[in-house]
Amino acid sequence: MTTANALIDHHARRLVVTLPRPYDEALEHFETVVPEADLHRFYQLGSWKATHELAEINGPYGFMSYYRSDVCALMAGSQSLWKATQYFVGNHEVAERAFREDASAALHAPLPMLIFADPDGDTKLAVDQPSLIFDSFGNPQVAEVGRELDESLAQLITLLGGDVPRQLVAS
Repeated sequence: MTTANALIDHHARRLVVTLPRPYDEALEHFETVVPEADLHRFYQLGSWKATHELAEINGPYGFMSYYRSDVCALMAGSQSLWKATQYFVGNHEVAERAFREDASAALHAPLPMLIFADPDGDTKLAVDQPSLIFDSFGNPQVAEVGRELDESLAQLITLLGGDVPRQLVAS
């Protein structure tokens, strides 16, 4: 069976939120609130119920980190002087509801996030607003996951000490 190619334009809104801690402290706090996913344990589980139980323990605030990269180390020797760490953050139990409807939703779950220090030394969190991206799939169940992720993202920003952009909670 062959399906046609698809070209899908979608709207995105990048949220760049100032965090109150210096860069290194902000990273440490972020990694406390968003712990690394225990993938080894998740891979060993035999049921979705067990996955749910471990996800609640491993991601007590709704998110886990699936990937972390020190962008600065990758750019060593270049003219880029930013301090920046990239993460892929999410909860595969939540993402599964979008994935079951459209496998390409996994492009955006987990969510890419970046914590960086701007030229003034202020720490920022950058992330694209999930609901706008998930709305682009044209499926109400996928869109609902995006709205749920907006709520979780708003909670995360609050836990990190940032001010939640009104556009995030008004969607």
